Amino acid sequence: MSIEVRNLRKAFGTFVALDDVNLDVPGGELVALLGPSGSGKTTLLRIIAGLEPADQGLIRFEGEDTTDRPVRERQVGFVFQHYALFRHMSVFENIAFGLRVRPRPVRPSDEEIRDTVMGLLRLVQLEALGQRRPSELSGGQRQRVALARALAVKPKVLLLDEPFGALDAKVRKELRRWLRRLHEEVHVTSVFVTHDQEEALEVSDRVVIMNEGRVEQSGTPEEVYERPATPFVYGFLGDVNLFHGRIDRGRVKVGASELDAPEWAEARDQAGVAYVRTYDVELTPSSSGRSSIETIVRHIRAFGPVIRLELDRVEDGGSVEAHLPRAQYDKLGLVKGQRVFVSPTSVRVFAGPADGSAARIA
Repeated sequence: MSIEVRNLRKAFGTFVALDDVNLDVPGGELVALLGPSGSGKTTLLRIIAGLEPADQGLIRFEGEDTTDRPVRERQVGFVFQHYALFRHMSVFENIAFGLRVRPRPVRPSDEEIRDTVMGLLRLVQLEALGQRRPSELSGGQRQRVALARALAVKPKVLLLDEPFGALDAKVRKELRRWLRRLHEEVHVTSVFVTHDQEEALEVSDRVVIMNEGRVEQSGTPEEVYERPATPFVYGFLGDVNLFHGRIDRGRVKVGASELDAPEWAEARDQAGVAYVRTYDVELTPSSSGRSSIETIVRHIRAFGPVIRLELDRVEDGGSVEAHLPRAQYDKLGLVKGQRVFVSPTSVRVFAGPADGSAARIA
């Protein structure tokens, strides 16, 4: 079941939650809506579900206009962040609820309901817990019950709003791997909202990055991470250093240093920002050329396989963050207060200020 969103707009008073949003979700894919708080993710999800009306625009399921259809006719399963389970019902009855409340002519028999629920309990690995109440389950187990309940009605589209937001980090990691495996089994078109970059990149087939009510970029996790279309996407996905300077004839002048920007060969003395990921840097005890930036080690977080360094630029006091493999860090023998030169190994340059208004790369 494919989903098409066309020219969608939604405002709450003077606040524009969605501003001319266009989106395509191919059938059978697991798509993440990713962005900061207030970017419009949940509003978009609720409009797709039919829980919120749009001010303008179209929603199509498999090419059919569903914009004005009520929720019950959209065949959508919805999973909330805080489970929304019935506390007085057993796990079994929570999952069976959507089937039991169907109109009598289309309601399955008790035997069919039992077979469906037991199959889902096996699918979500909770078959021994069917008679327990939600209060007797862990947060991760309750979220799996909520997913099973959404799947019980055999939805054509599954929508999840921050499904793991109320869980601790370890359980989140386990559940998102489980969700990926579950999706590969049921293969229902799914859209989930998250503000967790790692979660979106690890679980989804496609990531839609939103900011201030608009879609900044949509693509596979590899595409959006390796080829960010805008400064916002580059800065939002992962840790990044920003170097302000002037772009001129394929170079970015940052103080006394110069960084390569061959894609800007035609530029002539215009403001720009070089974006460098924290692991795309080389540290040396002495200058290795005109791209080297002189710094002093301010702080070292030496735990785990990746060592995080905070450095101060000698020229202007600006900060630089570098992430080094432990073996490289041990080889350098760095200590706090040591002078070291930083050379970016991969640079992405955008014209304009680093406030989200910078131009797309040429």
